[in-house]
Amino acid sequence: MELLSSLLFMLNEMSPYILLGFFIAGVMHAFIPQQTFARHLAGTGWKSVVKSAIIGIPLPLCSCGVLPTAIAMRRNGASKAASTSFLISTPQTGVDSIAATWSLLGPAFALLRPLAALITAVLGGIAVGKSETRTEEKSCRMEDTASNETETITRKCLDALRYGFIDLVGSIGGWLVTGLVIAALITVYVPADFFSVLGSKPFLSMITVLVIAVPMYVCATGSIPIALSLVLKGLSPGTAFVLLMAGPAANFASFTLISREMGRKAAIVYLISIITGAIAFGLTIDYLLPAEWFRIGNSYTIAGHCHVVGLFPSVCSAILVILLAVAFFKRRKHHHIDISAMTKVYTIKGMNCSHCQAAVVKSISAVNGVKQVDVKLSTGEATVEGEHNSEDVITAVRNAGFDVIS
Repeated sequence: MELLSSLLFMLNEMSPYILLGFFIAGVMHAFIPQQTFARHLAGTGWKSVVKSAIIGIPLPLCSCGVLPTAIAMRRNGASKAASTSFLISTPQTGVDSIAATWSLLGPAFALLRPLAALITAVLGGIAVGKSETRTEEKSCRMEDTASNETETITRKCLDALRYGFIDLVGSIGGWLVTGLVIAALITVYVPADFFSVLGSKPFLSMITVLVIAVPMYVCATGSIPIALSLVLKGLSPGTAFVLLMAGPAANFASFTLISREMGRKAAIVYLISIITGAIAFGLTIDYLLPAEWFRIGNSYTIAGHCHVVGLFPSVCSAILVILLAVAFFKRRKHHHIDISAMTKVYTIKGMNCSHCQAAVVKSISAVNGVKQVDVKLSTGEATVEGEHNSEDVITAVRNAGFDVIS
């Protein structure tokens, strides 16, 4: 009961803000097409680096979902510096995660997350730009998809709701639930003195968190309850902030794809920028900023005592649970394709969410001769039906930002 109580409390605290973030994200998706971002961020120089970082901060894209957008930028003329800046800033935050951070961790964490994303992205992009020559710049090869100016406002509003409350929920829902469960388990079952050694040595605890956070995949919103539970068990606020930065921004799949698309040097700078930036901001929080800014005021409540839940948060939690259930059953639904002599199965590497899945389906569907595409996110298999050229399919998948094994 204590585990369930802690889980429900965190859900009630986050759900109104998460739903608001989903709505804003849907509006941004429906009214600001991806091609617009790619076109306006295309270019070289420090201005494009700053612009890429600023525009990337509110976008609700995870570390794998951001890859197709960044690659589109690159092929639309953006420099490696601008593309790297976008790759660093975007997965660290998002309107949904910023709102959820405010609800659980307070305004100081919520305001520092986008600031840290901005600074690390700009410095990382500039560092990549130092080694980039004009001969490395790519010319525009991306087709500019003309926007449908006759599309009605009603259609766009429906698209905003579909993306925000269906597609985006399907993308981060699993990681959000995982983060909440892990946080509740830590809160209830981990002894209060378990992290006492690390808690007294912030730098050591930050290194430990980095070793765990960098290779794993966790979305910006899903990392929030985990960070909260670590603070409640004695780790420093700076250590929690390291998790909030490094966990969403980096994983091995992203590093591999960035190495292939923009070169190993850019990928190394991307990783170093995230690690050094996380440690720098973590140490700043622990040693330079006022401790009261990062004090969790409701720690006794979160730990399972004195729960007072309002009607509005309960309604929001119920809506969020329904949306998560719909996303779960939608993902579990199997698509059946008749296997024939014209059907081939490809193994896609690097897909972690529905954003990735949708990008692969869209790219393969555009290949000449392809009649039907079924991409299984759980297995990474893409079943392609039709008289198609395998090399064209492989090229399409790689253009979307993923590796493929035929």
